[in-house]
Formats: sequence, structure tokens, C-alpha cells
Amino acid sequence: MSTFTTTDGTEIFYKDWGPKTAQPIVFHHGWPLSGDDWDSQMLFFAARGYRVIAHDRRGHGRSSQTDVGHDMDTYAADMAELASHLDLKNAVHVGHSTGGGEAARYVARAAPGRVAKVALLGAIPPLMLKTEANPNGIPIEVFDGFRSALAANRAQFYLDVPSGPFFGFNRVGAEVSQGQIQNWWRQGMMGSASAHYKCIAVFSETDQTEDLKTIDVPVLVMHGADDQIVPIANSAEKAVKLLNNGTLKVYEGLSHGFFVTHPDLVNADLLAFIDAG
Repeated sequence: MSTFTTTDGTEIFYKDWGPKTAQPIVFHHGWPLSGDDWDSQMLFFAARGYRVIAHDRRGHGRSSQTDVGHDMDTYAADMAELASHLDLKNAVHVGHSTGGGEAARYVARAAPGRVAKVALLGAIPPLMLKTEANPNGIPIEVFDGFRSALAANRAQFYLDVPSGPFFGFNRVGAEVSQGQIQNWWRQGMMGSASAHYKCIAVFSETDQTEDLKTIDVPVLVMHGADDQIVPIANSAEKAVKLLNNGTLKVYEGLSHGFFVTHPDLVNADLLAFIDAG
């Protein structure tokens, strides 16, 4: 099992497949999941000769169930330490949901030469929470509901989310995958309840407007038009306007977890973006 220890003593689990001399693609998972959420993408790109890497965020998956460091700055710092540990250069970073926020914060601060491109899938930036400056955001009561449901019965909550809005399985005519529901539950229950609880504030309240403005590498913003978790109008459509070199790709009718439900479609678009000059 591959792990490294951060400067604050947190053990971070990661997967590192493919030739170590190949261009790296780094995958950042969403809440409350793990690097396993990217299996379809990692297998696809590894088969095409890329080096593919996915880590479990602190408190998630197989990483330490630490009670500290649950903020976007620390998540990005952990990634910076992993990039240094693996000596990653000219890497493509692919982040989903909270992982999109983590990727954006990391890339905005990354050392020169570390990052080539970024893809943000169903990502949280610039800001999810409704505020005076973000009146179309999601009310705090929704996130308080997440916290209450997690604290009351995390196991049931982690069945309800993927069975319904996450994959769009609550839509009429949806093709429900019990395997995807169970895999979501498996990943979630591996992590720390405390870390997941604290991360709700991270993904809802972190304003990443300045991160997006700072990124100067090409960014592909990919989003499902029917995303019920991170609504496109408050995220991707705003994010692409803040980026210096951003392109928006919208998937009509698809959900928050569209890269899991439609990997062939998403993998092809990611490959085209990565291979483009």
C-alpha cells in the first residue's frame, strides 16, 4: 500500500499506476469518497500510456482519520507535498466536486512546471453558499441538513445520496445502478465521520474566486446540466467567466456523478483536452 506522511504527521494513501516517466494525470475525488471513485478514468488513461495518480484526501478513504486540517488550504498543501514526494511535473489535474475545489486551490499556488492543465468536473468553485455577494447560492440550511443527517445516521445518509440526487437516480426513467450506489456507500463509510462532517463547511463555504482568477493554464470545466448537488448556474457557468483560459463543456441531462455513469463519454472528452496542443 502506497502512502506518504505529511509534515503534520498525516498519512496519505495514494495509487500510482503506469510508467513513472509518462505525463502524470492526478485525480482529486469528491466528498465523502476516495480515489477509488476514479477507477474508470485511471484504467482508461493507464491503458493509453499515462501515469495516473489518485490519493485519498486526509480523513477520507484509507488516509489517516485525523481530526485536524480540514480546510481547503491544508487539502491543497497535502497535494503539494504529494507532488513533491512523487516529483510530478507537467501534470494534468482532474478534480470532481470538492476535489475540483482542492485542485483549483492547489493549481493556483503550484510551483512553476508542476501543472500543465486542469479539468474541473461538477466542481464547487467559485462558491456554493448563498451570501449577500452570492445571492443565487445554496442556503446554509441545506448544508445544516447534511450535517444533521450525517450525525444522525451516516450509513443511511450515504445510501440516500447516491440512490437519489448524486447520480440522478431520482429522475423518471433513470437507469439505476445498484453497484454504483453500493460503491459510493463503501467509499464513504471507509472515511472518518468527523472529517466528513467538517468537510461540509469546506465545500460549502470556501470562496475560490481568487483561485480561479489566478490559474493561468488551460482549464476544461465539465458539468452535468442536471446536477442537483452543485447546480451549474452557480458553479461552472460562473467559474468559466473567472478563468483566464477556460472552456465550458455541458452534458445535457446528466447528473453530478456523470463521469461515473457515463465514463466513455467523459473519458473521450478528457483525452481530447489532454492531447490538444
